[in-house]
Amino acid sequence: VQLQASGGGLVQAGDSLKLTCAASGGTFTDRAVGWFRQAPGQERDFVAAISRSGRKLAYSASVKGRFTISRDNEKTTKYLQMNMLRPEDTAVYYCVTTSVGSPRWDYAPSSAGDYPYWGQGTQVTVSS
Repeated sequence: VQLQASGGGLVQAGDSLKLTCAASGGTFTDRAVGWFRQAPGQERDFVAAISRSGRKLAYSASVKGRFTISRDNEKTTKYLQMNMLRPEDTAVYYCVTTSVGSPRWDYAPSSAGDYPYWGQGTQVTVSS
């Protein structure tokens, strides 16, 4: 499966953005999906994930309450709604997904090692 992220841009603090990740050569059916981000000079950090079942969501502490992960019913697109953006949210955002049937049904993984499939990233810049 190939992943294509879009929707990044330059916004001001307090604004909102919605990132989209489209799958090709496969779907998100029976896969966990997530988002990571990487700021300049820093490691990639977990942002959000949704389990294979779609019932379990996980967020990093820094974005919980501001960001929402979701996916469409056709399971070929997923989203990251980002509200109340802060300058510290500035990073390249990567959409990721697991292998089919992995991990366990109601688990939303937060470790990069759980995701073998990564998109190319989309830049989000938040000015103060």
